[in-house]
Amino acid sequence: MDPMRRSPSPCSSRPSSPRTPPCEMLGYVGIEAMLDQLKIKAMKMGFEFNIMVVGQSGLGKSTMVYTLFKSKMWKSTIPGLGMPTPQTLKLQSVTHVIEEKGVKLKLTVTDTPGFGDQINNDKCWDPILGYIKEQYERYLQEEILITRQRHIPDTRVHCCVYFVPPTGHCLRPLDIEFLQRLCRTVNVVLVIARADSLTIEERETFRRRIQHNLRTHCIDVYPQKCFDEDINDRILNSKIRDRIPFAVVGADQEHLVNGRCVLGRKTKWGVIEVENLAHCEFPLLRDLLIRSHLQDLKDITHNVHYENYRVCRLNESHLLPRGPGWVNLTQAPAGPPATPRPSKVRHQVQDDSKDDEEY
Repeated sequence: MDPMRRSPSPCSSRPSSPRTPPCEMLGYVGIEAMLDQLKIKAMKMGFEFNIMVVGQSGLGKSTMVYTLFKSKMWKSTIPGLGMPTPQTLKLQSVTHVIEEKGVKLKLTVTDTPGFGDQINNDKCWDPILGYIKEQYERYLQEEILITRQRHIPDTRVHCCVYFVPPTGHCLRPLDIEFLQRLCRTVNVVLVIARADSLTIEERETFRRRIQHNLRTHCIDVYPQKCFDEDINDRILNSKIRDRIPFAVVGADQEHLVNGRCVLGRKTKWGVIEVENLAHCEFPLLRDLLIRSHLQDLKDITHNVHYENYRVCRLNESHLLPRGPGWVNLTQAPAGPPATPRPSKVRHQVQDDSKDDEEY
């Protein structure tokens, strides 16, 4: 046997790629244990998820958050006896730690009371966009420190659930103007609030009109088609995009239906079951936000939206290294080209050569 022709070593550290076939392992190594290691580490650290709900008052935003996470985030008030409608938009954030089967989730919900409730809603989205960018700025200021924390607190908004009132017509001019700005900054998931006020036919017609408005005004809501990584993501996300906006119903009370307790809204015609796809599409929204795309929402927030903000801010403050990734957003003032100065090292070399000649 030729000693130069040897089989590839099973201990090769070169990563596998489409052009490099994986080496044949001659025995058990234990690489699969890395999944257990990652799981144990993640369970110790816990998870963070920040969600924002945007919509007019009375659309059931707080009830929907309770239905999603089975937790009351705000203290309920009796209708008519609570706080008056705020004259200006004021954001409210509440943080809770939810634990299920040993998995801890630090959930932060940001509400936007007063949005769209005024007669003059000109630029009523400025406080919301300002809050989202403020969280990006906080993360950036921690990230660029020389001695930074081992784990930077993540207060960035990972998802914004936008509640569309069930008018049955189309998106309002306020919705279109705000969504065009919002989609460039954060992941947006559209829902039709209080969908039980529409018939099934009205609901489908309303959905098609909203989808037409989104295409016409180039509003790219989550999941974005350009971020599909492979054929499996494309198939799954295509089904989700066909159902957006989700027609949802929120409820915070359980009722007895055919001998079983269900979460729903009771009317004189019967009980609207929240988790029944024949009644509403809340299960699709829950699966998207929690069971299938939660980590993807966080990844897109960090790798796309926050990265765009980071590049712009570093360009403005001239902290980005002038390399292949440099993007100059400001025009340099016109002037004569600067003549290069001879370096001190060059002068020192010339002086040394003169000394050698004299010697």
